[in-house]
Amino acid sequence: MSRLGIFGGTFDPPHVGHLILASEAADQLHLDRVLWVLTPDPPHKRGQPITPLAIRLEMVMAAIQDDPSFELSRVEIDRPGPHYAVDTLRILHDLYPEDRLIYLIGGDSLRDLPTWRQPLEFLKACDGLGVMRRPGDAVDLSYLEAVLPGLERKVMFVDAPLLEISSSQIRQRVAGGKAYRYYLPPQVYALVEKYRLYRTT
Repeated sequence: MSRLGIFGGTFDPPHVGHLILASEAADQLHLDRVLWVLTPDPPHKRGQPITPLAIRLEMVMAAIQDDPSFELSRVEIDRPGPHYAVDTLRILHDLYPEDRLIYLIGGDSLRDLPTWRQPLEFLKACDGLGVMRRPGDAVDLSYLEAVLPGLERKVMFVDAPLLEISSSQIRQRVAGGKAYRYYLPPQVYALVEKYRLYRTT
């Protein structure tokens, strides 16, 4: 039985913060592998400009290629959207019936969990929640437990640097002509430059 971390996101772009958090989660939660689940059509980002899937896929592959414990999952790429975490977990359970699935989220996502699609079903479908704290996430576990019974025993906090790096911040830096090179793995930086992503002109 393996322990699989499920690390979902739009990854537009994948940055060093993603890699540090995924690595810390793998180490501290004793994960055998981390599946990077690239979301093609995130329901909460409807109407926002998103880099084409093929380019985001290329960036994720470039970001994770040097770590054998990281693996791309096509579980959302190969099915029509919208994509919800509860459905993704059900499919992954079918694909990996013997394994324990640890869903990795940020503290801000944990705080918002009651607003997710079928949050109680989502909670039942995962074997654990690896929570990576983010600056200012203000998590109230007792409140969340009252709303979603059984949550507290599944939460495992990951002690990682509180990195104030986000994909949206990087996109803004690129658009504003500010330095951004070292926020990204070199291979991803090269792709952002190659495709001239996030520029306004």
